[in-house]
Amino acid sequence: MNVLMVCTSDMNGGAAIAASRLMHALQKTDTNIKMLVRDKRSDDFNVIQVGSNQSNKWNFYWERGIIFLKNKLSKKHLFDVSIANTGASITKLPEFQQADIIHLHWINQGMLSVKEISNILKTGKKVIWTMHDMWAFTGICHHAGKCSHYEQSCGYCPYMNTNSEKDISHTVFEHKRNAYSKGKITFVACSQWLKSLADKSPLTKGQTVVSIPNPIDTQYYSSVDKKTLRQKLHLPIDKKIVLFAAVKASDKRKGVDYLIEAGKKLEAYKSQILFLIVGNEGEQIAKQLDISSLCTGFVNPKQMHDLYNASDVFLTPSLQENLPNTIMESLACGTPCVGFNIGGIPEMIDHKKNGYVAEYKDAEDLSKGILWTLFESDSNVLSSNARKKAIAEYEEGKIAKQYLDIYEQ
Repeated sequence: MNVLMVCTSDMNGGAAIAASRLMHALQKTDTNIKMLVRDKRSDDFNVIQVGSNQSNKWNFYWERGIIFLKNKLSKKHLFDVSIANTGASITKLPEFQQADIIHLHWINQGMLSVKEISNILKTGKKVIWTMHDMWAFTGICHHAGKCSHYEQSCGYCPYMNTNSEKDISHTVFEHKRNAYSKGKITFVACSQWLKSLADKSPLTKGQTVVSIPNPIDTQYYSSVDKKTLRQKLHLPIDKKIVLFAAVKASDKRKGVDYLIEAGKKLEAYKSQILFLIVGNEGEQIAKQLDISSLCTGFVNPKQMHDLYNASDVFLTPSLQENLPNTIMESLACGTPCVGFNIGGIPEMIDHKKNGYVAEYKDAEDLSKGILWTLFESDSNVLSSNARKKAIAEYEEGKIAKQYLDIYEQ
């Protein structure tokens, strides 16, 4: 069996990391698998870049330019939507011709056009599409928020300034409907939450929709002695460490405003708590906290293992999430998590068993969750439950087996 994965990148972003982890998990089952990407960041010879750097940049800027024009020259929401009007052509490539299974992942920002998805389906090859956000079954948005227009045929898109029933979200929705009619797709949602939304869209009608979480190597992401690590990393032994991590720590979508507000409510415990902030622009958060903090800047994902283990709790106040790799990594390291009740987060954090699920956008409850996890719970039980959760539900061998079952059906 020859499997060809298609993803915008192999390393840049949560979806890319999840796709690469799945590829490596499947390789351990002796599956012959390759990946096509627009943006290659690794030295893996099984990952093949398609298109030249110049053509890929053109595709990226052409799509963004059309969105900019359609949105009346506004940059607002420029990266909240994708129209897939352009992209690479892959059906003539030898890797495509030799593949039995075409496995799509996150294919936006100039990787594949809707037209190319149609061309792929026309070949009659079996197509699996792992959805890392909502884009596959909406018109143009990656996260619909409170909007339910995708349950009909989009239009009146809240991300666009047109306020029209026949706006670009509706046009792309209909292009997708036509493309998907050319063949069969098995849509795989990374969470039950995402599957429940996908089931409501006309774009998935007549197709198969299942839920399989992302995989993680639970041998690499495992528990290590906290005291030893803190000494190694020059972190204080006598403080409770709250870890927050994002590529861009100041990103509003990561809930930094609620993190800051929750942090201010912990002033009575500021002598006992240290916020460890990982990611670019972390200083913007630190200067607004009344609690001591340490900013590391960007950290290579391969080094995050140590930071999870050195921390007492991982905080993820994200406002839009599917199935975050960071929570999965933290749980595998035995570090409990605190996050909002949004997306797939409550599927990962079992309330007061391996962490705390706070009411959405409630900074007061978020602070209560931090305090409960740090000072009121049995830390050993939480840590054990966290590790057990990761092994039981996300261990890479188990996830690979579920995909193999789909491939072989």
